[in-house]
Order: sequence, then C-alpha cells, then structure tokens
Amino acid sequence: MSNYQAWVGKTVEWQDVISQAAVNRFCATFGIEKTREFAPYGFHWCLFSPDTTTEKLGSDGHPPKGGFMPPIDLPRRMWAASRLEFFRSLPLEATVVKRSKIVAVNEKSGKTGALAFVEIEHEIYVDDEIAIKELQTIVYREAADSPMPLPIADAGEPCGWQFVEHLCPQPSLLFRYSSLTFNSHRIHYDLPYAQSEELYPALVVHGPLMATLALQLASKHGHLKQFSFKGLAPAFCDQPLYLAANIDGSQGEVSTIGGDGRTCLQAQVIFAA
Repeated sequence: MSNYQAWVGKTVEWQDVISQAAVNRFCATFGIEKTREFAPYGFHWCLFSPDTTTEKLGSDGHPPKGGFMPPIDLPRRMWAASRLEFFRSLPLEATVVKRSKIVAVNEKSGKTGALAFVEIEHEIYVDDEIAIKELQTIVYREAADSPMPLPIADAGEPCGWQFVEHLCPQPSLLFRYSSLTFNSHRIHYDLPYAQSEELYPALVVHGPLMATLALQLASKHGHLKQFSFKGLAPAFCDQPLYLAANIDGSQGEVSTIGGDGRTCLQAQVIFAA
C-alpha cells in the first residue's frame, strides 16, 4: 500500500466572504452582467484562495505538497474533473465556510507513465446550510518527454450542436482568471516556463476557466442542479475555442472544442425542476 493512503481522510476548513467587489471583478472577467444579489455560477472557485507565502511556492508556482495534499512525487498537476451539486445560491456579502476531505488516492500507469489521482470532497456552507457539494479529482503526471506541437486550428465551427459560441482566449483573460483564483501555476501566464519546462506550445487555458464558461452557457437555459465535467485535452491561449451545448429539457451537454476539433472539456448538466 502506498504511503499516500495516510492522507485519505485528512480534512481542512476555510472561511471567506463573498464581496461585491470580487463578484464585480468576476463579472468583468467573463463579460457578464453584474449581480447584486447572488454570486454567479463558478464564482465559488474564486473563494478560499491558498495563502502560501511567495517564497514557499514551488518552481512551477504551486504551493508545496505534504500538508493537506499528499506529497506525490510527480511534477505535473492537472484539475481532471469535478462533479457539483447546487443546493442554494451564494448571497453577496455572506460569510461562507468550505470543509474539504481527501476521500481517495489512486495510483495508476497510463500511456504517459505513472499517474496519481487525488479525490477531494468539498462542501460549502452558508449559515450552516450546505450550498454546494463538489467531488474534485486532481491528477499528477510524469514530466513530458517531448514538446507538444501547437494544434492546427483549421477544423472550423463544430457541427451537431444547438448552441455554439466562439472565443479566442487572450493572455489578459488567463491573467485575470489566475488573479481571481490566486492561482500562481506558471503554465497560465509565464510563456517561457510553459514552453521550456512543461513543454507546452503556448500558455494553457485553466480547466476551471473553461468549466466556468460552460456553467455560464448552461445557466442561460435554467437554474442548475448538477454539473459535472472532465478535462480531456489542453486548450491554448490565442487559439480558437468553441463553447458548444445541446439542451434537452431538464438536462444537457456542454463542451469546449478547440479549433482543431479536439474536445478539451466535456460537461453534463441537470437543471433544477
């Protein structure tokens, strides 16, 4: 049995306040109408920011492992998936509490080598009433052994979808989202690092940024009850990215699709009755 199993069951608790100013910055980042009652979908990922001091960050910009997160000896980290349940909205100016618990650590071997999956259960409370429950999966991977080529964005707009929105993520969007979430992972803002150290061809679009875009598109069609997503492939800065959805009554599918036709993120949504 891996030594990492000792981390299963570990818990941590955070507290934060949903400020109007922070919500305004979130709305400005995504170009959505300002709200003065409840936080938009996806804003909870901007709460409970890590408070690791700058000098303690790793060379990749991540906080050190070995506290709440197990000290997995693999260099690359990715937010692989999340499954969310929404029970109530998050009121502006409310004090919120998040309780997190590591529920599983699984080690596997894949095409790219060793992998380790950490599953974390998050519960967010307002006035001791649960508002959001999330099961998050983080995957750790071996270092890349060769540079990833930049995708050739010649596939055009994807077909077979009821709703399609086109965007081209710019460095300013990635910078703002990193700032909103206090995420210092250098693949999102440091191009020389992303290319020379992690062998990406360009700055990498955050997984939760794409998930937030998917949430915003889905929320145009109703209040959300459940939302789950998987990250399938990286999306890159300054490349076309399509946000596509099929909505069928009480459920739907939303994907972000690269300009080369790759599905980068795939999400399922269930609407509240």
